Amino acid sequence: MSGRLAIVAVLLAAACAAPHDGDHMGHTPEHYHHIHHGAEATSHNHEGGDICLTLSQPNANFAFALYKSLSAKVAADKNIFYSPLGIATVLSMLSTGARGDTHSQLFKTLSYSDGQLTQKAVDEAYEHLIHMLGHNQEAQQLELGNAMAVSNELKPLDKFMADIKHYYSSEVFNVDFSNAAEAVVKINEYIAKKTMDKIKDQVKELDPNTMMVLINYVFFRGAWEKPFDAEQTAKKDFQVDENTKVEVDMMKRTGRYEFYQDQDNHTTVIMLPYKGNTSMMIVLPDEGKMKEVEGYISSDYIKHWHDSLFRSSVDLMLPKFSISAESSLGEVLQEMGIVEAFGDKADFSGIIEDAKLKVSKVSHKAVLSVDEKGTEAAASTTIEIMPMSLPDTMELNRPFLVFIVENSTKSILFMGRISNPTAA
Repeated sequence: MSGRLAIVAVLLAAACAAPHDGDHMGHTPEHYHHIHHGAEATSHNHEGGDICLTLSQPNANFAFALYKSLSAKVAADKNIFYSPLGIATVLSMLSTGARGDTHSQLFKTLSYSDGQLTQKAVDEAYEHLIHMLGHNQEAQQLELGNAMAVSNELKPLDKFMADIKHYYSSEVFNVDFSNAAEAVVKINEYIAKKTMDKIKDQVKELDPNTMMVLINYVFFRGAWEKPFDAEQTAKKDFQVDENTKVEVDMMKRTGRYEFYQDQDNHTTVIMLPYKGNTSMMIVLPDEGKMKEVEGYISSDYIKHWHDSLFRSSVDLMLPKFSISAESSLGEVLQEMGIVEAFGDKADFSGIIEDAKLKVSKVSHKAVLSVDEKGTEAAASTTIEIMPMSLPDTMELNRPFLVFIVENSTKSILFMGRISNPTAA
């Protein structure tokens, strides 16, 4: 028996804030030094917190390698948005059943080989990571989950089934892939339910030879710790490129933010904390410098910017937007080094011994909404004390980079490039 294996990564982030005239005093600067720093900077509220940090550096390396591959294929005026954590999670789940060169290529591309991590170490790290994310729910909604849709004809090995359930909290359900249309409906209904109906038609079609579909979803909804006042929002121009200008709803807020102007690297960086354990980092390249910044950006630069952040008074102007980015990652992942998994030499004998499986498709969809209207009302009004000095100005009226980071696990949940806030 031979068959195909499809991977679906479904990613959704909604950044929202309740209209609010006041503010909450922000975190201390140490709060922001949360990527690629030692375990001493991390919450130890849950046993195993240190274990999941072993994923921080390799996942960041994979995130930026994937960004460079995607940006090389996407036009400069198009948005890029994805969850490196979601994609790494579902590929790591796949690697539990991979053997030989198929396994080593997955591990090398995911940067696990650099740290000489074993499959067991990776599995245990994800077990704790998923546990930590599930418990850090104060004032935010964050769901990371995995599932496997299996053909009625396929009987996966008991060890594989036990491992993905135990380490990746994966749900498993049966699907009749011989009826491709019915299988599409069943999988899409599952995804829609898990993403609160925000993503309804992720799977467009399935090959009748499909034997298994691996699913990962990430859902995040957070409220700004320092909300914007909706009455301050006004129409403004956003320069997509030299020849294209679009009108956006520009939110405006003056307040104290962690902020850094990196003149040597032609960027301005600001950190916008959410209530809870998550922050949005925005990197605004100087005019005409996006290509240059995309060429050098890496986890080392993110760390440099984090270390350089300084609390400042800032006039911040940020467009409201809701974007969706969808792509097939098969070709990109093969270019990054995951080759055998897609070919006839694929070895997934850790999933099933008596069948030849290969990956046929890796589809991915991410949605990001940023606005000043929230689902929770502010319970009190606080006043932010501003120093008597002229504030810095940061107007996001041209393409910028965005990173949504979960602090306690040092995970980049989402990242991308916002080139056109009006593109749905």
